[in-house]
Amino acid sequence: MKRQQGVVLVFALLILLSLTIVGVSAVSSSLNQSKMATSMQQSGLAFDAAEAGLAGVFFESEDEVLLTNAALLDPLSQARQGDIYDPQTEQLSCRENVRWTNRQMTSAGLNTNTIHVAAGDYQSEVKTRSWSRTAFVREQACRGSSNVIGGSNINCHVFVVRGCGQVDGRSTIIANSVSAAVLAPASN
Repeated sequence: MKRQQGVVLVFALLILLSLTIVGVSAVSSSLNQSKMATSMQQSGLAFDAAEAGLAGVFFESEDEVLLTNAALLDPLSQARQGDIYDPQTEQLSCRENVRWTNRQMTSAGLNTNTIHVAAGDYQSEVKTRSWSRTAFVREQACRGSSNVIGGSNINCHVFVVRGCGQVDGRSTIIANSVSAAVLAPASN
């Protein structure tokens, strides 16, 4: 009888050990899923910030009040006066702010007759930064079905705009780029 009680004790300890291992793995899995959810949320916030950076460039470029103010330049006009960007040999980096036309998006939002260059957080609940880089690529004949545009003294100015977003405390930057073509008088 004593021998059977020893076997039951060993069996009970094995079951207890198994349950402990299952419990620890469940807690570990839950923690990993929580980390993944947080990471996905922060990536989404950074992507939204990058999209806001893009939207800010187009907001300024369409701002009638800003466009009539001779003292201020919208980002596309400013980029047109800067260096030409060659997408084959250069990278329009979110980290480099010297060569490109830069704009910031902050929690203050977008205002007419304003170039948005003031630094600040795009979102303060989870500190997030939002900014953009704009570069002039080339001037080319406009393509399309209209012979009127192709035969006139109007060309397309091609730009690349990169929106960038970063959550505070993370080293990764989320970026989204678009190309924009603007009808403009042909250069001579």
